[in-house]
Amino acid sequence: MPLQVKPAAQLVKPPSIPSPGNNSFLGEVFTSDAPKGQEITSGFYRQEAGEPLVYTYTYDEMKIVLEVEGEFTITDETGHKIIAKPGDVLFFPKGSTITFATTGYALNFYTGLRGAGEG
Repeated sequence: MPLQVKPAAQLVKPPSIPSPGNNSFLGEVFTSDAPKGQEITSGFYRQEAGEPLVYTYTYDEMKIVLEVEGEFTITDETGHKIIAKPGDVLFFPKGSTITFATTGYALNFYTGLRGAGEG
């Protein structure tokens, strides 16, 4: 199978996550052609200032923080809070509930153990 590429994918603003009041955007770029339950999907997640996103993961996911303007805070259900910076790599295990908030914006690349559209 040939290599696939999406040129300048980081420059495209992902579509809004359908959740009232938040300023979160997610755009899938690729999904592997693996058997059901073994697929991985990757893309870009952007959080903008305003209402935080609270998300409970139904799959394992990893993110790398690419850009941050202002302060990007990530808090888990135990109250553990970090201020994420560009270059940070994050792991969210299945079942974790995470709150994403920023005073400006944050752009992240993610890879999750899920099929297309299953976020």
